[in-house]
Amino acid sequence: PHETLSNREFQVLVMLAQGKSASAIAADLMISVKTVSTYRSRILEKLGLASNAEMVRYALEKNLI
Repeated sequence: PHETLSNREFQVLVMLAQGKSASAIAADLMISVKTVSTYRSRILEKLGLASNAEMVRYALEKNLI
């Protein structure tokens, strides 16, 4: 399912799964924290996940991190 994510959504997925905070991701990607939050919501919806913990588990299972 992660193939359906946009490039930016995939970047945010990997960074969140690595444990980076929304503010750190925003700074790294030069976007707002609100935009990171929007990407997070889209990622959870597209992958059918409910939390950051599930996102981390997904990323580990798929060898994304």
